Amino acid sequence: MHTHIIPEHLPRFAEKFGYGDFIHLVHHRPGFANMMKGEKFFREIEANCWDPQLRIDEYATHHTQVQVVCTIPVMFSYWAKPQDTLELSRFLNDDLAQTVQDHPRHYIGLGTVPMQDTQLAIQELERCKEIGLVGIQIGSNINDQNLNDPQFFPIFQACQDLGMALFVHPWNMMGFHKMERYWLPWLVGMPAETSRAICSLIFGGVFERLPNLRCNFAHAGGSFLPTIGRVEHGFNCRPDLVAIDNPVNPREYLGKFWVDCITHDIHMLRYILQTAGHQRVTLGSDYPFPLGDLTIGEFIENSDLSKETVEDIFCNNTLEWLNLKKEQFM
Repeated sequence: MHTHIIPEHLPRFAEKFGYGDFIHLVHHRPGFANMMKGEKFFREIEANCWDPQLRIDEYATHHTQVQVVCTIPVMFSYWAKPQDTLELSRFLNDDLAQTVQDHPRHYIGLGTVPMQDTQLAIQELERCKEIGLVGIQIGSNINDQNLNDPQFFPIFQACQDLGMALFVHPWNMMGFHKMERYWLPWLVGMPAETSRAICSLIFGGVFERLPNLRCNFAHAGGSFLPTIGRVEHGFNCRPDLVAIDNPVNPREYLGKFWVDCITHDIHMLRYILQTAGHQRVTLGSDYPFPLGDLTIGEFIENSDLSKETVEDIFCNNTLEWLNLKKEQFM
């Protein structure tokens, strides 16, 4: 339920719009492309980042049929002019919808929307539903604004009202430029970003006001679940600082949102299962990127977790989060 995909060919949005470090692709050798952020190299990707059939074939080697796909977070482009981000979002979402339409037994799509503009975001959210996507992926913050900022609430309310799932992925990591060495933004910043997002939605009262919002968080919820004791203690000892917008203990929200299983550690996964509940952990991979679980749950298959728990992680929990039926893929 957590994989990334991108169109094989991207327009030169920076040239079209006349500004900005929008991502474009340079296909410099067969089966590979460089993602360029303006004129700066971002990363090299392989054909499994854009080729639907190649992805299906690679997944089959891990006995996996269905992929939930969403864009690569660097494509969010929340920093751009809202109308330009909308145009980029529509391009990406149309490509996702076509992939789902071409391979309905293998793909489920999550769109992207211009979160920096409430009305445009809702407009594109509604269109995502119309073209067959079942939810959206958003960043852990929007231009450094936490997710409890009032401008985002109507978007989350629209997700609940439309029955669209929400997937929160860390991006724009706090302190990025102060810790670039050793890949620390990805190793330290991303887990912190996801905890930032969860705490913002809890303490800001978003979950309390939208109890039917179906929300999932990447990378096992980042550092939130391992530090829930500290978070709860802070809530109890300094309510004057923490409980100012929502008086409900943060532990009460365990089991009310989903997290993926990407821990790379069976002992941590057992803790996540115990803390979040075995019906709230979904099969993430972060495919096709190397920091992900590219053997797609093999460490779970090789564990002593019960058959029921494995079945919930591998299938049932994602279907519940997305409000889909298993029969659609059989």
